[in-house]
Amino acid sequence: MLANNVVVIARREYLSRVKTKGFWIGTVLLPVLMLSMTILPQLLIARSKSTLRLAIVDQTGKVAAPLQGKLALQSPAGKDGDPSPDETAKIESRGRRSTPLSTFVVELVEPKPDADAQRAELNRRVMAKEVDAWVWIGADALTSNRIEYHGESVSNFVTQGRLQDIVTDVVRDVRLKEAGYDADLVSRLTHGVKIETVRITKEGNKAETGIAGFFFAYAMFFMQYMLLMLYGQQVMSGVLEEKTSRIVEVIVSTVKPSDMMLGKLLGICGVGLSQVLIWLLTAAFLTAPTAMIIGATLPAGIPTVSLSLVAHFAGFFILGFFVYASFYAALGAAFNDLREAQQAASSAAFFLVVPVFLMFVIINDPDSPIAVASSLFPPFTPLLMLLRIAVKTPPAWQIALGYVLTAAFVVMMTWMCGKIYRVGILMYGKKPTFKELARWIKYA
Repeated sequence: MLANNVVVIARREYLSRVKTKGFWIGTVLLPVLMLSMTILPQLLIARSKSTLRLAIVDQTGKVAAPLQGKLALQSPAGKDGDPSPDETAKIESRGRRSTPLSTFVVELVEPKPDADAQRAELNRRVMAKEVDAWVWIGADALTSNRIEYHGESVSNFVTQGRLQDIVTDVVRDVRLKEAGYDADLVSRLTHGVKIETVRITKEGNKAETGIAGFFFAYAMFFMQYMLLMLYGQQVMSGVLEEKTSRIVEVIVSTVKPSDMMLGKLLGICGVGLSQVLIWLLTAAFLTAPTAMIIGATLPAGIPTVSLSLVAHFAGFFILGFFVYASFYAALGAAFNDLREAQQAASSAAFFLVVPVFLMFVIINDPDSPIAVASSLFPPFTPLLMLLRIAVKTPPAWQIALGYVLTAAFVVMMTWMCGKIYRVGILMYGKKPTFKELARWIKYA
């Protein structure tokens, strides 16, 4: 009979939430938002090009001509404004990567004796939309390392970045020639080296970019964070709703408060796991070979979702859910108003916010002492141990210890919060003090 009551309550909680439109909207909306914030901007940038009509005044007489050649819309070995392989190699050799997202239509303007009048004329041409911007190369540009860019808009940082890289190359080549060096030879001798990152796993080696691994761990962490926060709040608001509507008085006449709390937690936990399963199946599809072919324009080295990571995600979600949801259920039972309960819930939010501040430390060095210690602290373990596993699988004993410590903490939390829930669910009136809550735990 005891198990029956728990199952019935869990089933009701599960179905009442899964059947709502809000559940399915949230299930679809979160992956869409995450993709739109990460992949979509890259795709839009990759498929967009901007053309800048540029007027150049060169008082040195040495930079403008070669600069015009490099900024030409149709480069000798490239097309559509893309840099030639030689130009790309030169730029990469100095630690910068050229981008084909910007092209230039260049007009060389002879410098005039009255510089102020010429500047005013160039400004007039910009405002009249005859050119988009103008560049002023002063007589001391080769020594002062300073060139001016004037435009009606200066927020086109991608275009300005490519322009700065190419201007830097031209000025560098002019300086080398004046010093008696072969600029092409110097470029080849100082060509940069690209490090190709390969992640070593038990399943074998796999090429994976550092930025891809970072975003993958980041996504897994925040998915867990949002689920714990969201469903913990749902538990609290659900308990408060039943308490204020007096429905709970009818339910507890046939069901023990402890059974009611356990059934509610199991049902809502099942909702969270269902949502996670949908997201993980979607992620598995997106990282499948067919999807990789479709997304050939995306950066290589996107991490895949392993079965062990899925298992750890589910395991730590369940433990984390019971840690925080039992606390939220106790708050919902103890207080009579949602605002008061939310104020008290800020103490639980602290244990969810601290891992956010530790996240970057752990991603950078998952084996550091602070990473190991914080991931074994039970309130932080569901988030931080999962993060360590996503970045670099820690030793098996640390994972096992994390599970054991968190499970023990869950037992303690459910015992304490169950006592508060048992007393508070039928209590109405003034807001309880922490002293009264401690008395409930001691004598209930």
